[in-house]
Formats: sequence, C-alpha cells, structure tokens
Amino acid sequence: MIDKKLEALWYVLHTKSRFENVVHEGLLKKHIEVFLPKITVQSKRRDRRKMIRVPLFPGYVFVKTNLHPHHHLEVVKTAGAVRLIGSKKGPVPVPDETIDSLKIMVSTDFPVTTGQRLQKGDRVMVVSGPFAGIVGTFVRYRGQGRVIVNVEALGQHAGVEVSDDDIEILPKILS
Repeated sequence: MIDKKLEALWYVLHTKSRFENVVHEGLLKKHIEVFLPKITVQSKRRDRRKMIRVPLFPGYVFVKTNLHPHHHLEVVKTAGAVRLIGSKKGPVPVPDETIDSLKIMVSTDFPVTTGQRLQKGDRVMVVSGPFAGIVGTFVRYRGQGRVIVNVEALGQHAGVEVSDDDIEILPKILS
C-alpha cells in the first residue's frame, strides 16, 4: 500500500494577491505540475474596452505534488506562494475530477461565471464605484448583479444598492 503522503495529488496553493502568474511560472521552472485556470473577461478599466485573461480563482493555483517534506517545501518556497489550503491535519487534496472539469470549462470559449455567494449579515466593503470605501452588511440580492448593503450609524441603518462586482467580503475577525 502506498503512503498517502507520497502519492502525488492536486492541492490548492494560496498565493499573494495578484501573484498567480508569478507562482505558476516559478513552479513550472521547478518542474512541478501546476494548473492556473484562466477565463477571458472584459477589462474593468473605464478607458478600455479590451478582453483580458484573468485567473478563475484570484489568489489561488492548483499544484500536483506529494506531501514529502522536500516537495512541500519546494512548493511553498516559490516566490509569491503563501500556503497549501487545508485543515489542522494538513493540506486537503482536490479530486482529480474537479481539476479535469475545470480544465474543460476554461478550454471553451463559452462564458464562465464565478463569485462567492454572499450570506445575509456578511460584512462587506464597496471597493469601486460611487460608494467605494463604504463598509457595511450584506442584506440581499436584487437581481441582475445588484445587491443591497446596509450601513449602521447612530442606531439606525441606511441601505445602498451596488453592483455585486463592486463589493468584497471582509474576513471574519476571530473572537
């Protein structure tokens, strides 16, 4: 029986913000199998109407490796790499079927939509648009890419409707 730590499996590698390409290239140079799924989207810059290739999952790449300490160290020592995603017991592998499905999805010219599903009560920040800088609480989806965000002050709240592309979830603060 092969020890699970010595079997090469796919793992999710968290990267520094906007370092996905750097990590991808660094791992390829080390001859480590890596997968960075990218999709084509329209640039959000207002001065351009250009189609660009961006990571499907910003901040993450998939790497196929075993958990031998030497290989694990080579992966996380790559410039821009942060850590392998997992639990207290260690990195959690991603099923091969998931990777195969993602490869099929990004190989087509059909649009792929992504996003994180917001839950009522999630703390969010508006990062672009006329309300940029507002920190509030997600209330609900309005449809057609619009969401309602509440801001509380003086025991009352005010709500604004913004594009769901303009908000980001704030990390939960550990109590």
